[in-house]
This record gives sequence, structure tokens and C-alpha cells, in this order.
Amino acid sequence: MYDNLRYRLLPYTYSLAWKTTSEGYTPMRALVVDFVADRNAVEIPDQFMYGPALLISPVLKSGATSRSVYLPDGSTWYDFWTGTNVNGGESTTSSAPLETIPIYIRAGSIIPMGPELQYTDEKPEDPIELRIYPGADGSFQLFEDDGLTYAYEKGQYATVVIHWHDATRTITLEDRKGSFPGMLKERTFQLVLVGRNHGVGEVPTAAPDRIVRYDGSPQTIRFE
Repeated sequence: MYDNLRYRLLPYTYSLAWKTTSEGYTPMRALVVDFVADRNAVEIPDQFMYGPALLISPVLKSGATSRSVYLPDGSTWYDFWTGTNVNGGESTTSSAPLETIPIYIRAGSIIPMGPELQYTDEKPEDPIELRIYPGADGSFQLFEDDGLTYAYEKGQYATVVIHWHDATRTITLEDRKGSFPGMLKERTFQLVLVGRNHGVGEVPTAAPDRIVRYDGSPQTIRFE
């Protein structure tokens, strides 16, 4: 399960790596870094943010099958495994068997997830499932290059900025910037509005809400 999750999150992780290279970003951060106004976040030593979206709460006690998770104030949070949402600013007891480490996603997040793979360059990362967590506006910059060389240092890479506007329930794919040898000229985005038991866990969502063919030109898609 966790191997599959690792590979499916490669588009997210790879984009974070670019953000780290280009902006000096820190992918793994104590809660207080993101939630400076929440004094309770200062006191949490065993949870962390992975990128802007994922709150990870490792299980550190032998034999434990649940743990208390603090969800920072100022946001709604989604259980990654069930799609249920919980208000921030309070603690919740999260189920934590071996196969489901507690993971919560901040409302407004956009998480790109690739296809199931056995190794990183098995096949092109297409389609990409875009999981959208309603409840706040958000954006994400998707980064791609050849995945093998340092050609990105010479400008051979591409980025796509993706926006979610919560009030109008629209997602915008901006025009693609840049290119690199071997880049997919057209790709498929499977759009998923996460909810209870929909767009959850590490497996691909069987019935995405929208399927979009993207050729690098801007598109705006509205959900009814």
C-alpha cells in the first residue's frame, strides 16, 4: 500500500522538489511554520506538514491502532483515507492500523497523483488524477522534466499552474510554460472533487468527476 502511495504521489513530490530547488522551499515542516497564529501548533512535536497539503501524524507507540491528531486552526481538514472532513483547532482520535497512517489534507488543496507504477520511469505519468479538496481557494504548480538528467538547469522543463476557486467551484489550468524533449504534448487530467468515500486512499478513483484533455492551452472547468 505505502509503495503504491509513494509512486502515486510522485507528481506532487517532484513538484515540491522543484519548489525547493527554485524557491528554497522546505517540503517537511513543523506545524508552527505553516500555522504561526495557532499557539497550539507550537506544542506539537510529532506531526508535520509534507508540502502545503498533507498533514502527517506518525504512530510512535508500539502496538497502537489509533492516535490523537491535532488539526490546526483556520482550516477544514479531510481524512485522506475516508474523505470525511473535520474542523480545525481541535484534536481528533484517528484510526491508525498498520495500513493507514493518519493523513489529513487541508481544504483548498490540489494534489496531483500519477498512475500506479512499479518503478519511476515505467511509463509516462498519464493520466494525472487531480484531487481537489473543497472549502477554500487553492493553487498548485505542477512541474515536469525528463526525470533523468540535469537538463532542467538549462531551462528544459515545463510547469502548469492550477487554481481552485471555491466560491464558483471552478478549476483553472493555466497555459503550460516551457518544454523539454520527450514531453507529452497532450495529457489527461482526471478531476476529482473529494468527499466522503470519493477520491480517497492510494488507489485511483474509479469514477472521476471530469476528464480533461490538456494540450497546454488554458482551460477553466466548472463543477455544478
